[in-house]
Amino acid sequence: MYYIGLISGTSMDAVEGVLVDFDSTPPAVAAATSRPYPEELRLALKQARAQTPLAEIMALDAQVAELFAVTARQLLTDANISAEAVAAIGSHGQTVWHSPATQPAWTLQIGDANRIAYTTGITTVADFRRMDMAAGGEGAPLVPIFHAAWLQRPGHTRIVLNLGGIANITVLPGDKDEPVSGFDTGPANTLLDAWAWRYRQTPCDEDGRFAARGRVIPALLEALLADPYFQQPAPKSTGPEYFNLDWLARLLEEEHQPADVQATLVELTARSVAAAVQRYAPEADAVIACGGGVHNPVLMTALAAALAPVAVSTSADYGLPPDKVEALCFAWLARERLAGQPGNLPAVTGASEPVILGGIYQPR
Repeated sequence: MYYIGLISGTSMDAVEGVLVDFDSTPPAVAAATSRPYPEELRLALKQARAQTPLAEIMALDAQVAELFAVTARQLLTDANISAEAVAAIGSHGQTVWHSPATQPAWTLQIGDANRIAYTTGITTVADFRRMDMAAGGEGAPLVPIFHAAWLQRPGHTRIVLNLGGIANITVLPGDKDEPVSGFDTGPANTLLDAWAWRYRQTPCDEDGRFAARGRVIPALLEALLADPYFQQPAPKSTGPEYFNLDWLARLLEEEHQPADVQATLVELTARSVAAAVQRYAPEADAVIACGGGVHNPVLMTALAAALAPVAVSTSADYGLPPDKVEALCFAWLARERLAGQPGNLPAVTGASEPVILGGIYQPR
């Protein structure tokens, strides 16, 4: 049986989908697709992070679900596979707010799983984060358990580095009796994308060309790295609710060339990742990068310099497409949910115990 994984990250640019067979090692991707959000919907989702009336949130919930369902059906068409051959869809949905530090902690992912299940005719598993929060965890990151299942190897301490909107690391010990750990290290693409949009009206800094024109501003970099989040012990998670242009503006005490700020934001990601690796896994012998940030050569070069002499590669070298690792994860989490297996790692999220993640939504 096949599984489908669907996710849209904090960049809110597109829905990523994979159709995968987990009976092979590494998982066999039968089809993969990416469907951009229509610009009107993308801007509405961005606005949803501000104060948005409930009626508008619920309308977005339905619209996001429809796009997720279309993405799933496109995967089936591309692979010439029927819906009956798919055991389940794992839908992460679209995060519009993540608040792990409040009491009580809460998170919101939209994309109505009822609508996805009904439209596709496929059992859908969704709402993966809130059971972990109910158990006292932060609901994130969830991908480390998937990293451990497919990338952990005896005798080698490996770091899996996800460069999405937020950067997070998974520490995979060489001794399987030691717990896997992981946490969000800080911003990756979220600030780079936002700054590129402000000054170049482009959704991202393609190939890092904007940053490549600039020079790092040492005083600004030190001010950014002094933020308490970077010294906060794990487990911890964050998002664009915290690391955004308002956060940056509070630390920009004088005018700078926009390209110099972009170059400094690249170095912020590289330095904060390297500090986290040095603090929690100084014995690591490999860093395996995935996520959209692997396509930014300026960022990858900065990471290689900051992490030296530890070698930096991408998950493609291990059979996992870098852009699809998170979608693969939620397909796998759907499989674990149907099998009644826990989907969180308490050492990563801070939950009191392993818990089964996700609700099951069955079609007509």
